Amino acid sequence: MPPTSASTSAAAEAKPAGAGGGVQSLERAFDLLERMADAGGEVGLSELSSSSGLPLPTIHRLMRTLVACGYVRQQPNRRYALGPRLIRLGESASRLLGTWARPYLARLVEETGETANMALLDGDEIVYVAQVPSRHAVRMFTEVGRRVLPHSTGVGKALLANHPPEEVRALLGRTGMPAATEKTITDPDTFLEALADVRRLGYAVDDNEQEIGVRCFAVPVPNSPTSAAISISGPTGRVTEASTDKIVPVLQEIAAQLSVALASQSPA
Repeated sequence: MPPTSASTSAAAEAKPAGAGGGVQSLERAFDLLERMADAGGEVGLSELSSSSGLPLPTIHRLMRTLVACGYVRQQPNRRYALGPRLIRLGESASRLLGTWARPYLARLVEETGETANMALLDGDEIVYVAQVPSRHAVRMFTEVGRRVLPHSTGVGKALLANHPPEEVRALLGRTGMPAATEKTITDPDTFLEALADVRRLGYAVDDNEQEIGVRCFAVPVPNSPTSAAISISGPTGRVTEASTDKIVPVLQEIAAQLSVALASQSPA
């Protein structure tokens, strides 16, 4: 008996896509989830169709499946939001990423003497996924799992520096840019200027912006499977502006080594 149009459509979505042998429907579903995350976690079908280039019936079919599995939920306004089952996956992946990063952060502590951190951009927030503390009696401590807003942190600047300005402005509009200290940048234009400095210099600085008396240098991890940054933080009396030329090259070298290590953990 010839296949029905529905079964033909399902078969077309299930067949491998391209030489990589991937399953097209899975690739499309994960692409939609990532687009939702990039849009702040909630979108409409027409927005997804416009950004992905997929027809509405295909997106609707994929979203129905993701809703049924708990990875997406439909809001009362008919828009779609990332679902709670993603939290468990994200937390497990973050812990694993932090485990892989710890030996590199330990080397960063050895070479700089200061506390080393790794952070990810999760929605509109920065989440710290790994830390190795300094051996100094006076040292910085950030609890793994802590969430902060990106505009007041070095890692936040490092992670947002290469995002399109309109996306950064949208994020800042959602967070409101509250001041953590009197040094916190609270103006979007000034923050975008700071991101231009990060792109020009290759590193970001948090100069008493998250906590008075603390300075932080941060760099992105290039080609990370998820947007990640590493940093060192310490008292301004030890982490001085004059120490930039010593600390930043070490940060950049270890970030490059960590990038290679993370790539080796990913399937070819």
